[in-house]
Amino acid sequence: MYVNALMRDLDRECSVQSVESISSIFIGGGTPSLFSGNAINALLDGISNRLTLTDDVEITLEANPGSADASRFKHYKTAGVNRISIGIQSFSNACLTALGRAHNAVDSCDALDAAVGAGFDNMNIDLMFGLPSEDSSRTLKDLSQAISFNPQHISWYQLTIEENTAFAKKPPMLPSHDEICDEYEAGQILLTEAGFSQYEISAYSKQGSESRHNLNYWNFGDYVGIGAGAHGKRASSEGVVRTEKIKNPDRYMQSALSNKKIHTDRFIAEEQLIGEYMINALRLKNGFCIDALLANIPKLNLQAHFFECLDSAYTKNFLQCEDRWVKPTPLGYRFLNDLQLIFL
Repeated sequence: MYVNALMRDLDRECSVQSVESISSIFIGGGTPSLFSGNAINALLDGISNRLTLTDDVEITLEANPGSADASRFKHYKTAGVNRISIGIQSFSNACLTALGRAHNAVDSCDALDAAVGAGFDNMNIDLMFGLPSEDSSRTLKDLSQAISFNPQHISWYQLTIEENTAFAKKPPMLPSHDEICDEYEAGQILLTEAGFSQYEISAYSKQGSESRHNLNYWNFGDYVGIGAGAHGKRASSEGVVRTEKIKNPDRYMQSALSNKKIHTDRFIAEEQLIGEYMINALRLKNGFCIDALLANIPKLNLQAHFFECLDSAYTKNFLQCEDRWVKPTPLGYRFLNDLQLIFL
């Protein structure tokens, strides 16, 4: 039933925008690895029957260790999934408990073994640093263990305490800022020695294994979002539109199957385009081309404002520019939030 709702959703999306070809599909949000292999097969068949997929299409499925099993992974591979992303976060049971995760270290190792056994040669592992732990070497142990499974990609990011969450109301004891900086620098060295290159603030890959899907986000590309709570983005002659689907899965499915409205559209105001673009592009280690951004902000006063912001970032030694190509300096990358705020 849910796959049928997704296809109704996709049909609507195809009716309001032209989609020439699909180079990446990302099956994520929640626990898609609870879907059967047949359901994933039906989903991918439905997409390929409606849209043209490139010969080298990247098809990623997110999996949580607690919901993963070997037989499903094999079926996902047979269905056409060629990249798997597993949310490990840590191999420490104490850290996982502090984070409120349902899985444990054994679940994590079993899931990774299952992915390798199913034949996935393009695997991402999600890990965090700056976690509550009495062991100062925990971060390097997690990274070393992840690297031992020979993934092609590691997403390694700092734990942040979001507002209006259980963590915010009762935050755990976290490492100091200096300790987190030391973890980060030591982890960078370990990843580099293991053959990983950082291409985004929290993304490290072996050569040629960068996430094509995420690169499209960070380069401000268009994408179609289908499913409960899914987001999409499209540019048209009328401007840039962001879409959001009903979050509640039951309401989403019932509305989609009965052809009721399942989405809200939000036009990005022209004066917000610079901030929207930069908050994504500045995550990339290699930055962005000025001309690509200017193509999105045709008004001269906005372009003038953009160059004023650039000058401010240059003055703070947050950015460097060469041949119209702008990228963060090491200082700007370390203080990325401060750099992004200049353009918001």
